Amino acid sequence: MHPENTTIGFIGTGVMGKSMAGHLLKAGYGLHVYNRTKPRADELVAGGATWQDSPGKVAANADVIITIVGFPNDVEEVYLGDDGILANARKGSIVVDMTTSRPDLAVKIYNEAKAKGIASLDAPVSGGDSGAREARLSIMAGGDKDTFDAMFPLFEIMGKNIVYQGPAGSGQHTKMCNQIAIAAGLVAVCEALVYAKKSGLDQSTVLKSIASGAAGSWSLSNYGPRMIAGSFDPGFYVKHFIKDMKIASESARAMGMNTPGLDLALSKFEKLAAEGGADLGVHGLYTLFDK
Repeated sequence: MHPENTTIGFIGTGVMGKSMAGHLLKAGYGLHVYNRTKPRADELVAGGATWQDSPGKVAANADVIITIVGFPNDVEEVYLGDDGILANARKGSIVVDMTTSRPDLAVKIYNEAKAKGIASLDAPVSGGDSGAREARLSIMAGGDKDTFDAMFPLFEIMGKNIVYQGPAGSGQHTKMCNQIAIAAGLVAVCEALVYAKKSGLDQSTVLKSIASGAAGSWSLSNYGPRMIAGSFDPGFYVKHFIKDMKIASESARAMGMNTPGLDLALSKFEKLAAEGGADLGVHGLYTLFDK
């Protein structure tokens, strides 16, 4: 896919989507954008993107339509609504949902798109706001392999670790594995750093020792310094992580699987949200322990 013959539609220009769409714009692609809150797309429009006032209008003007919105019900509305993507996208176009959403919904979108002659991928991402800004997201994709191969050059503009996982829904299942691993890990990071503080240690010095050893993790290295600094601005919202964990829990139960670590993490994040922390970054969980 080359900039001279591929127009991209991008729906969802929030914390993640704004940076992702910006990379595509800088790469020279024509870009049509829509976001429910229009001012969040202003910077992209100022940089040369074309604003459209509905998902359907974005789809009608693009060869590839990429979405990264909030919740599964948003995905369903954007794709399957009367003025949605599948009602307006051209035959032969490609739709790519990069939202973390339900695997069964990804399969439903794939089947409805295929019936209309539209290719579909579910390709959720991991890496947070910094990964989006620095174009080093992990991208995990489900759908037809030839569609993944066609999209690969665009994925390379937004990410670094780009892996085809299997048929429709596989990308979302992989993202659930990712979120399960992160969930309990964040609880452990919070406990470790608060333990360091209460024992009288310098937290930053402790981090130097443990971040590169057997305890090392992305969350410890990237969220740990923010926790220590008391900076809890959202790169990824607590409320969105709760959504992800609930999807993972529901999917696990449907497969007959117990997830005690996930369940513990979910209970802690729900407590944080109930106490007013829904719009913090996920590393704001630290505040629940640091009391």
